[in-house]
Amino acid sequence: MVFFCCLVDQTTETEGSKPAAGICGRCGGGASVADTKTSTRFCYLPVYWKSSKTILCTFCGSVLKSYR
Repeated sequence: MVFFCCLVDQTTETEGSKPAAGICGRCGGGASVADTKTSTRFCYLPVYWKSSKTILCTFCGSVLKSYR
């Protein structure tokens, strides 16, 4: 009998942010531009990562727009 189990997860980290013009359409909070790094791991080994600029709400944390 063979039992195969693997773990795949994805994490997103914010590296830096600065204020941006505009407001959130959901809560009315301010917006900020952030450099984000997303990494995908397979069995605890990073296999893929990408960096992008993202516009985030400073109050509720929702992603308003993402640029690759």
